[in-house]
Amino acid sequence: MAVKPKKPAPKLTQLGKQTALPASPDKAVLEKVKNPHKGTDYCVRFTAPEFTSLCPITGQPDFAHLVIDYIPKDSLVESKSLKLFLGSFRNHGSFHEDCTVAIALRLIETIHPKWLRIGGYWYPRGGMPIDVFYQTAEPPRGVWIPEQGVQGYKGRG
Repeated sequence: MAVKPKKPAPKLTQLGKQTALPASPDKAVLEKVKNPHKGTDYCVRFTAPEFTSLCPITGQPDFAHLVIDYIPKDSLVESKSLKLFLGSFRNHGSFHEDCTVAIALRLIETIHPKWLRIGGYWYPRGGMPIDVFYQTAEPPRGVWIPEQGVQGYKGRG
């Protein structure tokens, strides 16, 4: 039996090497890899329980628990590049709604998923938590997509 030659891997610029945190989301490079199960619908989940950004008015830190679910088409997001992209918000001033939706839109632009949703569960600032949810469409039928499982903020109660 003949062995098929492997196709060259995509040129990944961050994986396998020390990479500095990007200065801003605009400077961050989101990379993708080929979906090895193209044609099969399945859900991929990334959870970032320690996401941080800055309030664009006060410069004070904002904290969130992000849950990103997507059903890939041709490509997967490369996870190290996603971590660096999310980390690039650490010194970036942006409102909760903008951060959450901008992350979703950048992922859509990069990997063109069949379906994507993001839940941004933001911790209180000024006594009020703000949760932000974005979804591209109804999810495809027959794919197991678990609930995000992040409880709404309850305070000390």
